[in-house]
Amino acid sequence: MASKTDSKIQIMLAHSNPLVLTAMSEFFERDHRFSVVATTATAEGFLGLATRVPVDVGIIDWKLPQLGAEKLIEVMREYDVAPKIIVYGDPEGDLPKLAMQAGAAGFASKSGAVEGLLDVCMDVAAGKMVFPFVDIRTLNQNPIHSLSKREKRLLEALSDGLSNAELSRELGISINTVKFHLSNIYDKLGVKNRGQATAFYFKSAQGSSS
Repeated sequence: MASKTDSKIQIMLAHSNPLVLTAMSEFFERDHRFSVVATTATAEGFLGLATRVPVDVGIIDWKLPQLGAEKLIEVMREYDVAPKIIVYGDPEGDLPKLAMQAGAAGFASKSGAVEGLLDVCMDVAAGKMVFPFVDIRTLNQNPIHSLSKREKRLLEALSDGLSNAELSRELGISINTVKFHLSNIYDKLGVKNRGQATAFYFKSAQGSSS
């Protein structure tokens, strides 16, 4: 039977402002539904902790030094077990959209009531995506943006005409893992084979340079 502590949502906080970080930590600790397992002021610190400590939800500042939240989220997507990420920031402008594009699971406004952040955490921990209104027509207009860092590397290598065995050696992964990533790439790009994926890659590269 799980204990009360075991049933709590494990939270990790990352914010560049130490006062905000302390206040957030104290607020979460006062709520019996959550347990703050770690806090950090940098993206690198978050990455190092999240790969060692089991965490359900990570709440991060978009302007984390040095790596930045966008790059941090991208890197975290490479791990099989990673916390769901909530970006805590200013809802004005494109920030919610950028957070969604990067792969965050939710966005919480720093100008709203703190209780709203707790609600977002509960929903994200339950597997929901929570964002303020974002015009989804403007998201990922180029499907290549939906690829993970490793998938982008594999697609680039694929465009050089490498076989599965050569891709395996190039990326240092097994052939079965190559096949798994290729299947994901095909699905995300809406193509059926490596020839179509390569054509998509070159067309996308040409469009971005024009």
